[in-house]
Amino acid sequence: MVTIAGNGMGGYTFEGVRVDTEEFDVIVCDRNFAEEGERILKLGYQEVKAYLLEHHADQNILYVVTGSPLFYSAAPLIARALPEGAVRFVDNTSSLSYLLSRLHIAQNQVGVFSLHGRSRIDLEVMLSQEYTFILCDAQTPARLAEAMRYLPEDAVEITIGYKLGYEDEVIKQVMLDQIEAGFDLNQPYVLLLRRTFMPRSVISEDADLVTERGMITKRYKRHFALNSLDLAPNQILWDVGAGSGSCAIDAYKRYRVKTVLFEKQPQRCEYIRQNLREHHVIDTVLHEGEAEKLFEIEPTTPDRICVGGGGSAVIARLPYLYERLADRGIILIHAITLSNLSEMVQVLDEAGIAYEVLSFSLTTYKGSLKLVEPERQLFQIRIAKGVKTHT
Repeated sequence: MVTIAGNGMGGYTFEGVRVDTEEFDVIVCDRNFAEEGERILKLGYQEVKAYLLEHHADQNILYVVTGSPLFYSAAPLIARALPEGAVRFVDNTSSLSYLLSRLHIAQNQVGVFSLHGRSRIDLEVMLSQEYTFILCDAQTPARLAEAMRYLPEDAVEITIGYKLGYEDEVIKQVMLDQIEAGFDLNQPYVLLLRRTFMPRSVISEDADLVTERGMITKRYKRHFALNSLDLAPNQILWDVGAGSGSCAIDAYKRYRVKTVLFEKQPQRCEYIRQNLREHHVIDTVLHEGEAEKLFEIEPTTPDRICVGGGGSAVIARLPYLYERLADRGIILIHAITLSNLSEMVQVLDEAGIAYEVLSFSLTTYKGSLKLVEPERQLFQIRIAKGVKTHT
């Protein structure tokens, strides 16, 4: 029989475990625990799993984990590998419940994710509620600083929970740039972010975005395009020829994707930065310059690519973008002239890339007189990598 128990908050000891450790034949734990003894085995994860699989039937085993065995612990994974009925859990206080109880915050107000040993922020969780709780490692402050580079300084309040349950624990508000200088980040710590701004509508009005002489994908066409991209949370979207950044910004707000923008015009890039700040977009990258050259330095693998500009130089690199695209990814290309459309189709045909083409036009009626305001016809080429389509 295997009992998996947490030790709660505090140091690497068995003091907080809510069972009598003397009842067990063997106690298995992480190598960081301070206790020593003949019955204590200090093992790594794979060794723990192997030992429990081999001895669960012939030994009464206690497996001690830090905090709660049900909160960001490998214990449930091990439990699922053992026969049904061979495991029982004894829960304990997690870092989340400990900190929230100290700050008098309800769990239903808090989104939770881990950056411990992870490089990607969970955008579906980050700042989606008033509070965001993050399990951290030594690289977390740098990752958050990069992700929040376009947020106004007062957009987020940060509380650190450092060495929770220890005699020298710290719970206090900090600035992000104070964390690395003020704390040993090899010690256990968590961060609680409080969002101080009210999120804007996930569907931006055209007037909500600063543009250069109206250079913007209009609202209805923008969201038609986003629907065609079939976006999902935490995917990576490249926006090539980003203009005002409207497509990438609404993609983030509506679908919670990571965005990478390419724009060569300096004035438009400045407007993009302003729009990113005003719409509180996080975990985004803006490449300023000729996109066809900057593709090479962007390390991410895009799940989706939206091409809205760039001219002949970008069109010539469509086969390269197709190769960079993740399997089952989608490229959406916009053209407003027949000559552009013809050039794109020729490049794709020569590369043997399957695609679909459609066109649509839109007329709106504005003002008290409902005056007709037709918009330019838009051609759209959709490429689905690994999916057969008709040309």
